[in-house]
Amino acid sequence: MNKKSRLEWLWENMRGARVLYFAAILGTLVYNAMQMTVPFFSGRIVDLFLTGPEAAENLANHRDLFYQLLAAMVGFTLLRTIIVYTDCMAYEKVSQKVLYRVRNFLYDKIQRQDMTFYSTYRTGDLMTRVTGDLDAVRHMLAWVIRALVEAFSLFTVTAVYFCVINWKMAVSLLVIAPFVFAAIYHFRRQVAPMHALLREKFAHLNTIAQENIAGNRVVKAFAREDYEESKFDEANRDYRDTNKQTAMVWIHHQPYVEAFVDLLPVVMLLVGGLFLIGGTLTMGEYVTISGLIWAIANPMRMMGNILNEFQRFSAASAKVMEIYYSEARIRDLPSAIEHPGRFEGKIEFRNVSFAYKDGDMPVLHDISFTIEPGQTVAIMGETGCGKTTLINLIPRFHEPTSGEVLIDDIPVQDYQLHSLRKNIGLANQDVLLYSDTIEGNIAYGNSHLKQEQVIKSARYSAAADFISQMPDGYDTIVGERGVGLSGGQKQRISLARALAIRPSILILDDTTSAVDMETEREIQESLRHLDFAATKLIIAQRISTARRADRIIIMHEGQIVETGTHEELAAGGGYYSELVRLQSGGI
Repeated sequence: MNKKSRLEWLWENMRGARVLYFAAILGTLVYNAMQMTVPFFSGRIVDLFLTGPEAAENLANHRDLFYQLLAAMVGFTLLRTIIVYTDCMAYEKVSQKVLYRVRNFLYDKIQRQDMTFYSTYRTGDLMTRVTGDLDAVRHMLAWVIRALVEAFSLFTVTAVYFCVINWKMAVSLLVIAPFVFAAIYHFRRQVAPMHALLREKFAHLNTIAQENIAGNRVVKAFAREDYEESKFDEANRDYRDTNKQTAMVWIHHQPYVEAFVDLLPVVMLLVGGLFLIGGTLTMGEYVTISGLIWAIANPMRMMGNILNEFQRFSAASAKVMEIYYSEARIRDLPSAIEHPGRFEGKIEFRNVSFAYKDGDMPVLHDISFTIEPGQTVAIMGETGCGKTTLINLIPRFHEPTSGEVLIDDIPVQDYQLHSLRKNIGLANQDVLLYSDTIEGNIAYGNSHLKQEQVIKSARYSAAADFISQMPDGYDTIVGERGVGLSGGQKQRISLARALAIRPSILILDDTTSAVDMETEREIQESLRHLDFAATKLIIAQRISTARRADRIIIMHEGQIVETGTHEELAAGGGYYSELVRLQSGGI
């Protein structure tokens, strides 16, 4: 992760709003300095018109000055109110602008990550980072920094003003401040790790909720509602307890802060009274200092809350910055080329091996084969033999540990990812449909697709008939993840989506496993008569899917053990021959 501090990171994302933010900080300093005006004018009125030796004469002969002082009090109060309002609007505008920019950047960053990233971070955790954690960042800009500037400026200006009025009285009051700050510093050391733990608990809670909602069918199928409620309750209770513990840290320290702060009026009464009796302090000065005691007390009280919110921001921003500065392992090389046109469709694997980073055993071992443009190749083998991993290397979802994958005699890493993937149509067995219309799902790869092309793609995938029987046809809204559609219907829409972009390379990962034999035959026939050239790579479990392929590759434990046509492999006496016998009803 980048070594920038949290505040440097905030500054980086305040581009275009830095001048406004500085103006807002300056406004905070100004309106806090103006806090001195009302007590100052109050003190002048007391000394000149109430308790001073010439009070009666001034009241009789200089009544205009009295009204001027009152008018000044009202005028400065109104002016300060306007500045405060404008200032708060400026802070909010900057914070919302930064929030908008960072959230968009994070979403883009997440979208462009590779498969390793998604296997590392949980969905609920990522959702927490782009919602709750970012809100803590916005709160930092909109309130925490403003409150910190306000507290320090108010405390500093008041302390200086007290020293100007009577330095002895000022020292008597300010001697309490170090004890308050010591208590707050101790609080900060204890609360910092609590906020980091709290963010982890919150992310875990979100993850459980997200997984439960996404997997609601499984929960209902196994009647595990009570179990899921219990699991959520445990996580919720854990989060609640951590939240309470975090809050209790301040509650334990607050009495010490309050006790010291509450000594200020007592010191004012005792020491100020002695100075007043001794004549070293006038009644007007006493009224002025007494009226500004809150300007010393409130900042010290606020510091606890400010530090608490700062630690919340610190924990949240660390999570956000981890994603913000993360880099995908699989990305465009500096020398990557753009390929604006279609591929010819030649695919070659040269001595390719692959192992997951967290695994000891390699998944693929020394894989080599070539598929010529326009050919159809089927890949078969038992579950876990590496079929899906192999096809994931073509669009660079993973990188080979050794060897290379080439398209049209150029290594795939030499293409820009966008150019590479826009030429590959991929339909997975595990289908994800969006909460959109059927037409929107089919045209997902090209939002400018004409309806005629959408319908043609649906016909290729044998989906047109059931779509036409839907309530609103192609405008029918499908539920989240395709809820309301059967497994076979979802697979056919997924296949139509892959065909709609007219890819140069079509990869089907057991895409017809949930359709009946008649529909599969119809789909296979359609794939043989596409109106565009495409190299087809099909992962299959059924002989009926593979038998018409130009070549069939049999994998076992990450290696190619057989290759040939249907007739050659059926007569070979190996895995494929056994599969033909079993699926043909042989004993």
